Amino acid sequence: MSAQSKDELLAEAVRLREEGHPEQARERLLALTATFPDAVDVAYQTAWVHDVLGLEAEAVPYYERCLQGGGLCEEDRRGALLGLGSTYRVLGRFGQAVETLRLGVAEFPDDGALRTFLSMALFNTGEHHEAMRILLNLVAATSDSPHVQRYRPAIEYYATDLTRIM
Repeated sequence: MSAQSKDELLAEAVRLREEGHPEQARERLLALTATFPDAVDVAYQTAWVHDVLGLEAEAVPYYERCLQGGGLCEEDRRGALLGLGSTYRVLGRFGQAVETLRLGVAEFPDDGALRTFLSMALFNTGEHHEAMRILLNLVAATSDSPHVQRYRPAIEYYATDLTRIM
């Protein structure tokens, strides 16, 4: 099978997933994974389809595989870090979730989704103050609500320490 054939088959599997046929996409992706075990793009899409199907435990090794080496484009790496971190959290592997999502935030500091999922994982590890700090700063920076923006300085001030009183 040529690289072009792999790319065409991968595109077809992604299309199936996007059009609401994740089981068919999974079958094709598992076949592609067997043929191209080192292809990080195939591993990423295979992880994603397992997540879509609620098969989080089965998604983990594919996420881990696609992140081990280089080769993922920036957008797929971002998605893989978020997907793996979120999947670890759903599976109760909170420490690994925090570690993975911190890596994602370090690589993609402007990604609000990564910061949101990191805050959820931090909550699960009992790091409530850091979780709230991240979320409050995210709300202050990204909300287009004029009501939030009116209080942005106060929100950012209290994000540093919610226990602070005047």
